[in-house]
Amino acid sequence: MSSLARDAAAFKNTLQGANMTSWHSSQASASSSQPTTPPDSDANKKKKRPKATVVYSQPADTGTGTDVNTQLLYAINHLKANNGPMRLDDLAIRTQTPLDTDKVLFEKFKSHERVEFDPKTNLYSFKHDYSFRSKAALLTEIQRSTRRGGGISVRTLKESWKDSPTAVEELEKEGEVFVTRTLRDGQMRMVFWNELKADPAELAEEGPDAVAKRDASKNGTGLSVEKEFYDLWHNLSVPNDVDLLKQLQSGGLQETASEAPVIKAPVGKRKGKKSATRQRTARLTNTHLKDTGIDLSKDYVAPGK
Repeated sequence: MSSLARDAAAFKNTLQGANMTSWHSSQASASSSQPTTPPDSDANKKKKRPKATVVYSQPADTGTGTDVNTQLLYAINHLKANNGPMRLDDLAIRTQTPLDTDKVLFEKFKSHERVEFDPKTNLYSFKHDYSFRSKAALLTEIQRSTRRGGGISVRTLKESWKDSPTAVEELEKEGEVFVTRTLRDGQMRMVFWNELKADPAELAEEGPDAVAKRDASKNGTGLSVEKEFYDLWHNLSVPNDVDLLKQLQSGGLQETASEAPVIKAPVGKRKGKKSATRQRTARLTNTHLKDTGIDLSKDYVAPGK
C-alpha cells in the first residue's frame, strides 16, 4: 500500500506543476478569431420566393399569333384606335403583322368594310359610322336620325369624333337637343333633336312674359299655348277627397278601386281518422313447381320425418 500511495502523490505533483494557462488562452484566442454572425442576420433568414405576377387562370397574350383572321383583327383594332390615317408599313410594324408581305392578309385587310384607302396619299384609315368634325355637322346628323324615328348613342358619336360629348353638352344648353342620362352616374346615353325649339322671333312677338310661361327646365323650348287655354288650365282646382267623390257620383262616375289580392288559405294536412295500414300479400312465384309435387307456400319437411 505504501507504493500505491507514493504513486498517487507523484501524479498529483505532476498535475500541479503543469502549465494550463497556455491551453486556455489558445482556445480563447481561436474562438475570438472566428467571425460571429448575429442570430438575426440575413444569412440565417430564409429567402422569400418572389411573388409570381402570372395569372394562370387567364390565357397569356402571345401577340398577333399566326392565324390570318387574328392578325386582321389586330390590325383593324389598331387602325380604329389610331383615330387617323396610317401608312401600311407603319401599321405592319406597330401591330407586328405581315401586312406588307402576306398577300392573303393584305387582300382581306384592303377589302374589309371598315377600312378606307386613299389612293392619292396611299394611306389607310378606319371607316366610322359618321364623318363629321364640327358641332354644326353633328347637329345635322342628330336631326337626320331623329327624323328617321330614333336618337343616336353618345358612345357611337364619340368613336367617330372624340369631341362629340362636349359638343352635345353645348347643344343641350342651347336647347337644340335632348339628352338621356344614366340614373347612377348621370352619364350621357342617347341624344335626340329638339323639334319643338322656340323661334326667337316668335318669343319677341309674344312679349317678355312668353319665356316665363314655358318650361324653364327645357331652356324655353316648346310651342307656345294660346292665352285662353293657358288661363283655363291654371284656373282649374282639384277638389278634396270628399268633394271629389261627390262630383264623380254626380257625373255618373265611380271611384276606381284596385283589385284586392286573393288570399289563399294555407295548405295543411287533413284532419281525420288515420287509415289503417294495408298489408300487402306477398306474391308467390315458381307456381309451376306444384305440378311436380313441390308447394313453396308451405315449410319444407324432409322426407322420412
